[in-house]
Amino acid sequence: MAESPRQLGPRSIFKEKSYARFWFARICSTLSFQMVAVAVGWQLYALTHSTFALGMVGLVQFTPMLLLTLVVGHVADRFDRKTIVSICQVIEGTTVATLAVTSYFGWLHPVGIYCAVAAIGASRAFESPSTQAMVPGLVDESMVPTAIAWSASANQTASIVGPALGGLLYALGAHVPYALCACLFGTASVLSSTIRTKRRASGKGPVTANSLFSGIHYIRARKNILGAISLDLFVVLLGGATALLPAYARDILHTGPWGLGLLRLSPALGALTTSVILAHHPIRRQAGKRMFAAVIVFGLATISFALSRSVWLSMGILAVLGAADVVSVVVRSSLVQLETPDEMRGRVSAVNSLFIGTSNQLGEFESGVTASWFGIVPATIVGGVGSIVIALIWMGVFPGLRKLESLSGAPGVKK
Repeated sequence: MAESPRQLGPRSIFKEKSYARFWFARICSTLSFQMVAVAVGWQLYALTHSTFALGMVGLVQFTPMLLLTLVVGHVADRFDRKTIVSICQVIEGTTVATLAVTSYFGWLHPVGIYCAVAAIGASRAFESPSTQAMVPGLVDESMVPTAIAWSASANQTASIVGPALGGLLYALGAHVPYALCACLFGTASVLSSTIRTKRRASGKGPVTANSLFSGIHYIRARKNILGAISLDLFVVLLGGATALLPAYARDILHTGPWGLGLLRLSPALGALTTSVILAHHPIRRQAGKRMFAAVIVFGLATISFALSRSVWLSMGILAVLGAADVVSVVVRSSLVQLETPDEMRGRVSAVNSLFIGTSNQLGEFESGVTASWFGIVPATIVGGVGSIVIALIWMGVFPGLRKLESLSGAPGVKK
């Protein structure tokens, strides 16, 4: 007799061959992206010696996501998602392979780097919503939160290993990390192409203005999803302490590059540890209250970090911050996927990806501006307090989200 989903242990999710392939493909793809980000930053600064040029990388990468949001979601709902992901990874692999060749022969110009970053940004604009929308179709519905937690662990693992590996390999020449990334993207593409989904209900209706904007309309009509996505947007906008880590390392904690590296590592370690715990022990009740509690802890950790004057204490606080953040991410992602029908997941995921990208990019900008106005420490404290205030306001404005009970499937969700 087959085991029921409730009887399966946490690790048994990898008995689903398609999910295992998805998970390893995600590690390869995210690891490559992180390595490319480090290599591009070092190489561009070596060529230009301009911090403005470095800042333009984020803008060039984010612009395709902004411009393509409505299109990519529709594509994810009309065509086979594994094929979209696989094709995007081929394009990304080809792009970084071109960077490897041109770097090796000394042909690469800053304009070429920007073109490559734009191509990768456009590919990821298509890849991200398709990747998010695929997860519920790979496992039984009751195991979706566990699948999302393991997916988060893959992302955090790559975020820890990728920058360090990229920096280490760059010492051997810029072409070395690029070449490895091309191989990893190719591996991810092969793995993605072999995925088999349990269920697929592709939306094949005609493309109209209403269908293009349907993802936005769907989110607006469902207060739980709107509340969860907007909560993440505003909290990340206000609580972007990690954007100020270089200034904290040098001017507040009086440490060198090694200290900055440890500070950057700490949130990812906290997030990775928590995502693994959530994969083994999924949130089965009071999901809404736990999400809001995690956001409040995030705000308190931000304030505590601002007041710390010890590198080691700051590392511990940042680990707590990363842990709180991943709890919120798992609850929000599970809610969005489980409350969205399969034929709409691409368009809803595209809007969600835009919100995440906007909050990350604008959050860094907001942190920099407020720090220049008020000082590093006051700006961080304001951001932490703002995160807590937003959480308290959202608990009142979105009572259904606060009362959200179960993430084990749509029937257990309180509207």
